[in-house]
Amino acid sequence: MSDLEQFRQETRAWLEENCPQSMRTPMPEDETCWGGRNAVYKNPDSKVWLDNMASRGWTAPMWPKEYGGGGLNKDENKILQQELGRIRARPALSSFGIWMLGPALLEFASEEQKKLYLPPIVRGEIRWCQGYSEPGAGSDLAGLQTKAEDQGDHYLVNGSKIWTSYANFADWIFCLVRTNPQAPKHEGISFLLFDMTSPGVTTKPIQLISGYSPFCETFFDNVKVPKENLVGELNKGWTIAKALLQHERTMIAGMGSGPGGGGGSGLRSPSVVAKKYAGEVDGKIADPSLREAVAAHNMNSRAFGLTVQRTTDEAKAGAPPGPASSMFKYYGTEQNKRKYELLLQAMGTQALGWEGDAFEEHELSITREWLRSKANSIEGGTSEVQLNIIAKRVLGLPE
Repeated sequence: MSDLEQFRQETRAWLEENCPQSMRTPMPEDETCWGGRNAVYKNPDSKVWLDNMASRGWTAPMWPKEYGGGGLNKDENKILQQELGRIRARPALSSFGIWMLGPALLEFASEEQKKLYLPPIVRGEIRWCQGYSEPGAGSDLAGLQTKAEDQGDHYLVNGSKIWTSYANFADWIFCLVRTNPQAPKHEGISFLLFDMTSPGVTTKPIQLISGYSPFCETFFDNVKVPKENLVGELNKGWTIAKALLQHERTMIAGMGSGPGGGGGSGLRSPSVVAKKYAGEVDGKIADPSLREAVAAHNMNSRAFGLTVQRTTDEAKAGAPPGPASSMFKYYGTEQNKRKYELLLQAMGTQALGWEGDAFEEHELSITREWLRSKANSIEGGTSEVQLNIIAKRVLGLPE
């Protein structure tokens, strides 16, 4: 028996023993496990599953063991993901710390910072938010004006951020600040970490057209941040920011592939929804034109998901993130928007509801999620920004 086959058998046995049965079902939105100091677990099994996976470092399976990760190589991680998929296991932890901050810390942080911040991320003990965009610095992120003034043993941070996802629930923030106003805008930015309970930090949720409030305005009024919370070199934060954005864009792109290659699962799957509302004949969607549209969407999602996975494997094996993340972000967000257009097409008049007993809960959710999906092409860098990056860095077109 090869080492990899033995690893598969051991992984399968461990998952069978340690993944609760309720964690092998489609996950309702209100049971997503974000972790954090103030986490509330609607389903107690969510905490059990998180703790079990974290004990192996498998919430971040390819991070080094010395920082709490699983220490798996590319082939072992592929097997782990296959085995998780086999039992339809829910993600044990959803975390900006794992998706975005952690990879940046692994590349740019000091050894002391890595040992301080990475293990709690793996264990889901700290929930992070991102302090990037500002009211006057969205697509032109380098134009940010939130400042951090050197006060000897600490920085004094003043300013505001916007579209700060889940800032009202976050424990800590990774934040871009201007530390040299006289330098060219890309060269006077630094990367700070600080506690959201620090005096002077306030948040205000922003209600979206969908009715949800996942984003916040975040304000900093004379917030003291210890000097040791600076990641990387002073005034060199733009380098970290760019690397982190590439990880974020790859994460957002993943919305366009989804479980099973269909851009969704259960009552978010175009195939399932089309059969439910348009009917089926011999196991196929009854409406030929809708069946053709869903088949094309599923094939695109499957191909896209496999391409993203290949690039993700290469990145985890040491290849630096590159302009491919912009390509994935652009295509993935468009694919996710097309998924919701298909869902609404399949649901017909049942997609017109906003509230009321005439509509099922998932119907109301899908309608709101369709509206929310329109923001996919804005967040993480607009589609126009991504196309500019592709034009310059991939196609080599002139400015």
